[in-house]
Amino acid sequence: MKNLVLAVVAGLMLSAAFPDIGAWFLAPVAIGVLFIAVSQSRARGAFGLGFVFGMAFFLVHVSWIKFAVGPVPWVALCAACAAYFGLACAVFAHANWAGFFDGRPWLTVPVFAVAWVAAETVRSFGPFGGFPWGRLAFAVVDAPVVNLAKLGGAPLVSLAVAVTGGFLGLAWMALREKRALTAVGAPVLALAIMLAPLGVPLDERPEVGTLRVGWAQGNVPNEGLDSLQQARLVTQNHTAATLQLAQEAAAPLDLTVWPENSVDIDPRIDEPTRSQLNLAAQAVGTPLLIGTVDYSPPGGRYNTSLIWLPSGEPAGEYRKQQPAAFAEYIPIRSIARLFSPAVDRVTSDMLPGDEPAFIDVDIASLGRAVRVGTIICFEVAYDWIARQSASHEAEFLAVQTNNATFGMTAESTQQLAMTRLRAIETGKAALQVSTVGVSGVVTPAGRLIDRSELFTQAWGETEIPLRTSVTPSVRYGAFLEWGVVAIAALTLIGAVRVRLDERYEW
Repeated sequence: MKNLVLAVVAGLMLSAAFPDIGAWFLAPVAIGVLFIAVSQSRARGAFGLGFVFGMAFFLVHVSWIKFAVGPVPWVALCAACAAYFGLACAVFAHANWAGFFDGRPWLTVPVFAVAWVAAETVRSFGPFGGFPWGRLAFAVVDAPVVNLAKLGGAPLVSLAVAVTGGFLGLAWMALREKRALTAVGAPVLALAIMLAPLGVPLDERPEVGTLRVGWAQGNVPNEGLDSLQQARLVTQNHTAATLQLAQEAAAPLDLTVWPENSVDIDPRIDEPTRSQLNLAAQAVGTPLLIGTVDYSPPGGRYNTSLIWLPSGEPAGEYRKQQPAAFAEYIPIRSIARLFSPAVDRVTSDMLPGDEPAFIDVDIASLGRAVRVGTIICFEVAYDWIARQSASHEAEFLAVQTNNATFGMTAESTQQLAMTRLRAIETGKAALQVSTVGVSGVVTPAGRLIDRSELFTQAWGETEIPLRTSVTPSVRYGAFLEWGVVAIAALTLIGAVRVRLDERYEW
């Protein structure tokens, strides 16, 4: 029972490490408490403790899903994600009871951390495209350890936090057992891991010039899923915000960014929408990067980023590659309907795009095209999307998102934390623009220099440093994350093999 209570407490502590509370220092502490809870457990017990930990964490962390679609899908998603935590703890327990740590207690920490990050990675890919929300790296964007994102992205940051937590747990157990060297040495190592990344240089200087970018957050009434039924209003509101931006801009702008779903009716086929865009684009005198929906393909639709010129013509498009399962498209619809009738509100499934996440935009003041890394909404949670943009020489990241259905919850600020990590990971400035907030401007070092509030109309301008260099994370991050998965898999195979050899005569 004590370990069960520890698992629940640890899960709640981890939820407090993320926005909106944002007590990032609780992330390694929570991992340390879970480490203590599972250290003497058998595999089944460890799985159960990890699952309970995961439920306590996710039920709070993604409570905005309950607000959007109701309690049953919320609990079902939390249970699916919590199972990955259980799996990580079970791998650790198998290695422990196979004798891998006999006489080597310090080895428990890296094995636990590797199992943890492997579970995070696998959860980010499947099933149904995965759900990367709740990774340790997203909790520590204000901590020195986040600088490791430049070297190895979210997997390396999560690994460092998990190792730190493991050492804290090891120190507590050593203190109880009066093992002085470990009790003193483990916290010192934990502190060093969290502070050493301060030595990783983060460069914010422009490499190929700067771009003056405006952004508009039009806002709509806070009506949950019914917010999606305000197609005309959302475009009108973004037009109004852009007209205010045009009046108040301190200097001529080069590009103006609107969020996902800011233009819910495709301007290429709808005259009133086209007129609104022309009015806005001509007022600011720049191309608009908008978010719209393309219903032209048979059997579905595309969620798109589209460049709209002041001349009234489109000039470049990106189609979202990672639609959100059970939100933008409904897999196994007949079964999903049993959990929530809200799935039938998705009458046309979102199709995945097949082109890389960038758009080239001609910028008159620079006399050339600027490559914009286009990331749509939940795509910011996926490592491969940001790496793809940066590896194709995107010069800054534009994260267009629609948070209107999540009300006054932490979903948008959690997303902004991911945008900040992506900036460090890629070495690019990032601009998150939302229909209702939170919008924010992020430097290549992950610093937040401007942000809006939820459910307000807002606009702003910023000088974006354009950068084309490729960070080690972009170049090698995929090898790191799948290398960790491979190590965890080999650990599990080896542990199971040892335990079977002990149990049976072959």
